Amino acid sequence: MSSILPQNHATRSSQRVLSGLSSDKIGTMQRRFIASRVQSTSHHFFLHARVYCFSKTITTKPPPAKEPLTYEPLTCTTTTTSSTRSVLNDPSLKSTWTHRAWMASGCTTVLISLVKSATGAIDSQMWAEPLIAGYIGYVISDLASGIYHWGIDNYGNAKTPIFGNQIDAFQGHHKWPWTITRREFSNNLHALARAVTLTVLPIDLLCTNPTTLAFVGICSGCIMFSQQFHSWAHGTKSKLPSIVLALQDFGILVSRSQHAAHHRTPYNNNYCIVSGIWNEYLDRSKFFELLEMIFFFKFGVRPRSWSEPDSEWIEETETQSIPVSN
Repeated sequence: MSSILPQNHATRSSQRVLSGLSSDKIGTMQRRFIASRVQSTSHHFFLHARVYCFSKTITTKPPPAKEPLTYEPLTCTTTTTSSTRSVLNDPSLKSTWTHRAWMASGCTTVLISLVKSATGAIDSQMWAEPLIAGYIGYVISDLASGIYHWGIDNYGNAKTPIFGNQIDAFQGHHKWPWTITRREFSNNLHALARAVTLTVLPIDLLCTNPTTLAFVGICSGCIMFSQQFHSWAHGTKSKLPSIVLALQDFGILVSRSQHAAHHRTPYNNNYCIVSGIWNEYLDRSKFFELLEMIFFFKFGVRPRSWSEPDSEWIEETETQSIPVSN
C-alpha cells in the first residue's frame, strides 16, 4: 500500500495542475508531447550502418593486342675446351689421299719382301729357314712394338723432332683411348707405313736371300699393322670380326683384357701391342724399369711413369668428351 499511495498522490497532483490550465495550453502541450514521443520512437528504430561504395572505371581504350605464341625448341650447349674433342666430326681422324698413298706403298713394300722370299724358297727348295725366320720376325715385332711404345709413352712431347706427332698421339691416347677405334684405317697406319717404306724398300731391292726377306717382311708387316691390332684391342667384342676375336683368344693378337691393364694405374706395363707374348716376361723381369734407371742416371731424364698420374693419364669417357650437338 505504501508503494501505491505516492503514485496516486502524484496522479491527483497532476490532475489539479491540468485543471488549472486552459484548453489551448493543454492542446499545445499535447502536441509537443506527441511530437517528442514520435521523435524519440523514431530515434530508437534508426539503425547505424556503414555504407561502402564501389566504383568501376570503364575506359574506352581497347585492350592490347595479344602476340602469337611461338615455340622455340630447347637446345643443349656446351663450352668446348681444348681437351674436348668432337669425335664424330673431327677431321684429324679421317684418312687423306696422302695417308692412303703411304699405306699403299707400305703394303707393297711388305708384299715384295714376302713374294721374293717365297720365290727364293721355291727355287732353292728350302722352306724351313724362311718359315722359322718369319716366326722369329713375328716374335721380334712384338718386342719392338713394346720398346717403341714404352719410349714414346714416357719421353718427349709434341715438339720432339721426328717423333713429335707419334709421341703426342700415344700420350694423348691415354686420355682418349677410345678415339683409336674411330680413326680410319689409313689414318691410323700411315706413319708406320711410311717408316716401313723408307727402311724396307731398299732391302727389298738389294737382298735376294729368302730367309732374310722372310724375316724382314713378317717383322715389318706386323710392326706396320700393330696400330690396327692396337685398335682391335680397344674394340668391343660385339663389333669385332669373328676372325679377330679368334686370333685374340689364341694369343696370336694382343687381347682386349691384356691391353686393358696398360690403361690402369700405374700405367707402366703391358706395352707390347702385336701379340702381347712379351708383356708378362718384360713386366716380371722389370725390364722397362731397368731401362728407366739407365736413362735417369745417364741423362738425368725422368719418365712420365715415375710421376703421379695427372689429368693427362686419366681416361676420359666418350660421353664426357663428345659435345652435345644440335
